[in-house]
Amino acid sequence: MAAALVALGVSGCATEKPEQAELSAQAKISRAQAQQTALAKVAGGTIKEGELEKEKGRLIWSFDITTPGSKDISEVAVDALTGDVVSVEQETPEQQAKEKD
Repeated sequence: MAAALVALGVSGCATEKPEQAELSAQAKISRAQAQQTALAKVAGGTIKEGELEKEKGRLIWSFDITTPGSKDISEVAVDALTGDVVSVEQETPEQQAKEKD
């Protein structure tokens, strides 16, 4: 039984990397290009984290961007196929905490 649980845990981790590789293979816009586009939307911003994901059926690069002097995060989504900005949203520290839960 324990071996089966370990095997499940290992396979769970193993499936994440191929999924990310599959998404990367579909993206026509590189992470560097998407970062440049996202940073152009947030003056003086610095990327805290970013990821490639499927959201509402659309492949996007999603970046959390910090701005000096503000605790809020700007979340910028860039279409990974066209390079267009899909959305720019402001999140307060409270909203960020809820999102992590």
